[in-house]
Amino acid sequence: MHVLVTGANGHLGSNLVPALLAAGHRVRAGVRHVADTAKTASLRQMNVELAETDLSRPDALRAAMDGVDVLCHAAAVYSYFERGREQEIIDVSVLGVQTALRSAADAKVRKVVLTSSAVALPFTLPGAPPSTEQDWTSDMRVPYIRAKTEAERRAWKLAAELGLNLVTVLPGSFGGPGFTKNTPTLDILEALMLNAFRMGCPDSNLPYVDVRDVASAHVLAMEKDVQGRFIALNDELPTFRRLLEVMHGIDPRVKLPLLPLPDAMTLLFPLFDWMNAKTLGTPRIANPDLIASIRGRRWNASNRRARDVLGWEPRISLEQSLRDTMGELRKHREQCAGKPKLALSS
Repeated sequence: MHVLVTGANGHLGSNLVPALLAAGHRVRAGVRHVADTAKTASLRQMNVELAETDLSRPDALRAAMDGVDVLCHAAAVYSYFERGREQEIIDVSVLGVQTALRSAADAKVRKVVLTSSAVALPFTLPGAPPSTEQDWTSDMRVPYIRAKTEAERRAWKLAAELGLNLVTVLPGSFGGPGFTKNTPTLDILEALMLNAFRMGCPDSNLPYVDVRDVASAHVLAMEKDVQGRFIALNDELPTFRRLLEVMHGIDPRVKLPLLPLPDAMTLLFPLFDWMNAKTLGTPRIANPDLIASIRGRRWNASNRRARDVLGWEPRISLEQSLRDTMGELRKHREQCAGKPKLALSS
């Protein structure tokens, strides 16, 4: 099949493109600016066709879909912390989905696979049953959560109106190789490597999955005669303590926390985060609204439907994924002058 991937130079896109090629598909890699050779270098090395898919330019996006069988729409702004970008985060997702689906319908694209997110699912109380594809979050105070949730809801409504065959994949926070810049997930892992949680570890978890497994879920969703939503998460959604234990096993210089952070102090975490950024040079990771949303709750969702219907399963172990992620984070940080080197074993 001939596949257009938007956001092809992002963390997911840079893993999805080679996964599609390996599966024997013809790929057109959509990027915002084709002329930006720095951001398209890795794609050019794959010898794929490049196309400009700026979501603010419907004419360019429509032209990129000529002759395409499947659209994999992975373009988005993934940001929790950047002040002043709230409306941009929402518009890129919501208006971008609208433009992409209308262009796909006009081009008579046979199928659309949309990258949604596990943030569109509700948090649960500890011990509660996991969320499934039938569930939607109602807590919209975090712009990124609002963006991904409203974008997917808009996509389903438009697909029904336009007669599009739509499938959505809901990945969690993904690590793994193939990134050129940090995402909020990678910022968290980098902060852990820099011992930002040394004095205290919050009693919370991360909806983790490796980016290569997320890419494989997209390929299966594209190839199989399926519809609906599919959650792509590891079986284990590790606590921060668990992440640190695995990272410490990879490199003992990544320290274990001295004590758990009491729940009553969780709301003070943005202050600790600011102090870590000043003293350790860690990226800022604490969004006060997100912390308020998740306090006393857990990321908790089931991948059962993806396993049963797609035949998907996470194949990259947590240890291997973290090892690969840590290696790339080290390389990236060492390339940035003035940043402390990350202590990683070879």
